[in-house]
Amino acid sequence: MTRVFLVDDHEIVRVGVRELLDGEDGLEVVGEAGSVDEALARVPGSGAEVAVLDVRLPDGNGIELCRELRSRMPELRCLMLTSFTDDQALFDAVMAGASGFVLKRIVSHDLVAAVRKVASGQSLLDARSTTALLNRIRRERDEADPVRGLTEQERVVLDHIGQGLSNRQIAERMFLAEKTVKNYVSNLLSKLGLQRRTQAAVLASRLRAPTRPAEE
Repeated sequence: MTRVFLVDDHEIVRVGVRELLDGEDGLEVVGEAGSVDEALARVPGSGAEVAVLDVRLPDGNGIELCRELRSRMPELRCLMLTSFTDDQALFDAVMAGASGFVLKRIVSHDLVAAVRKVASGQSLLDARSTTALLNRIRRERDEADPVRGLTEQERVVLDHIGQGLSNRQIAERMFLAEKTVKNYVSNLLSKLGLQRRTQAAVLASRLRAPTRPAEE
């Protein structure tokens, strides 16, 4: 028997979902809450294995609730239920440890299937959601490390550009032909989305700058 806890500030939604799940073999609703505070007080002692959480609650949101519940109950599976399609909410929910994200307009048998799938330890993300999530992670990763796409040789060339060296000087330092260095410069500018060598020099100088200690 999979034990499910429902969190939604609309009683009519909770009643409908409870009746739906309780009518299914192997599923049992063991508790309900209409707010973050109620959920934090009731879920830990309910024995729930799956929590179905509304994203928007009167005293907070289901995403932060998911994060807090998962910190207290690592084995708890959280399924986010919302009326809105929001890539930011999707990203935040997955980062908070949610196993799935479904819209309230989902048909009954699909919601039951989602609860069963999440209870079994599987992730519930459709292709569009997965693509949006991966694109977001990739974008943030690239912003954190703008030169991650460069080869080792291109990184070295970039560093030399930041020191103000010409292609000929770089070629001498790296024991390469000047034409080869010119190709490296063209490639790294293209990868970094830059138009001019001076932009690369500014970037290289910023990356070389030591991190200033935090002021006390």
